[in-house]
Amino acid sequence: MTSAVTTDKSATSTRPGYGQLLRTPGALGFVLPGFAARLPFGMLTISILLLVQHATGSYGDAGIVAAVTGVSMALFAPVMGKFTDRRGQSAVLVPVVLVHAAAVSALTALALLGAPLWALALAAVPAGASVPQVGPMVRSRWAAKLEGSPLLPTAAAFESVTDEFTFVVGPVLATALCTGIHPAAGLATEAALTLLGGLFFAAQRATEPKPAPVPADGHKHASALSFPGLRVLIVAFIGIGAVFGGMQVSLAAFSNEIGNPGANGLLYGIFAAGNMTAGIAMGAIAWKIGPRRRLILGYIGLTAAASVLWAAHSMILLGALGLVVGLCIAPALITGYTMIEQLIPAASRTEAFTWLTGAVAFGQAGAVTLAGRLTDAHGSSYGFLVPLAATALALVTLLALRSKLAPPAASRIVNASAPAAAATPAPAARNRVNERGIGHRQPVTVD
Repeated sequence: MTSAVTTDKSATSTRPGYGQLLRTPGALGFVLPGFAARLPFGMLTISILLLVQHATGSYGDAGIVAAVTGVSMALFAPVMGKFTDRRGQSAVLVPVVLVHAAAVSALTALALLGAPLWALALAAVPAGASVPQVGPMVRSRWAAKLEGSPLLPTAAAFESVTDEFTFVVGPVLATALCTGIHPAAGLATEAALTLLGGLFFAAQRATEPKPAPVPADGHKHASALSFPGLRVLIVAFIGIGAVFGGMQVSLAAFSNEIGNPGANGLLYGIFAAGNMTAGIAMGAIAWKIGPRRRLILGYIGLTAAASVLWAAHSMILLGALGLVVGLCIAPALITGYTMIEQLIPAASRTEAFTWLTGAVAFGQAGAVTLAGRLTDAHGSSYGFLVPLAATALALVTLLALRSKLAPPAASRIVNASAPAAAATPAPAARNRVNERGIGHRQPVTVD
């Protein structure tokens, strides 16, 4: 058996594009079910906010319940990711979606029965902990198929666009269901779609990455969190999550203040549409600057845009500013996800992606809580201060620790989860990873 390095001429002779990406063999088989399975994620927080606010009359209480959901997801997502890397996606996803549907149904019933805040918060724990991590699973499938390919940044952009499309459709759909049909209709639909979409995605076994086997000598795989670059990205993604959470609460409160609750879905949709538009552009550009610089520049733009939201006092102005904030999120978000392929070994990538997803949820949860309290006490303008503060703190961290985002030595990425005795790659492997200088490996086929 021999190994030969192959070059995909179509991937290197032309600019990588979305059409070329989707022509990757087997891609549509997991992209379409993956979208169906994660659409409910965009509905969850806003559905909880609207139902609990209806039941209690308080944005602060609604923010607490939504925050508990987000924190639970943030804490359990990496655990789910690690199990997924070791056991396989389908083995984890099927029981998780069953638990999630049951937990969300219980939370909905308690809210409708007028349960106290502590009971709602308690029920929110399993609802958040069981949120299926479909987005990281899809990204892991792309990473497995495209490792070392110039199409990988395009895949990261495509996934961000898909995520943002769910955040365009999800909140609008949830708001329409909660305000037009019944306050509980959003959560009921979220539970049903999660169950059906998750089972459909889990059935796509052909493109599922193989679980990382436990070495025969019992040597454990390195945790994704042991890599310092991931820890810096987590801080950046917490700031991004705070933008999402602060916008959700503050836009809902602003819409009520102007006497037009239905405007909430429109305003949040404009914000998410800006993110989606920038994501499409990110995937179409052949970048000549490195990902670390792109991340920092994108974050500077995001912080600057978030700094003026509090000053908007009209729907038109707030919609325009929300669009700009959305346009600034995508460069930071997409670049951060793209850097995982450089910073984290393949055996821990699903875990790494779930840490970032969990960081967004954690930032969103904290922002929902704080913005809810500020909004109850002082109005929506004060709620918009939360995204400003969170992005500013995250930017300072990024600038101070930017050296941690440099790709590690090629041997570390290739062998981070291998025993120390195997830490030196073979000469052929060294040549493959050193050609690019950033720890990427050329695609290898086994004859």
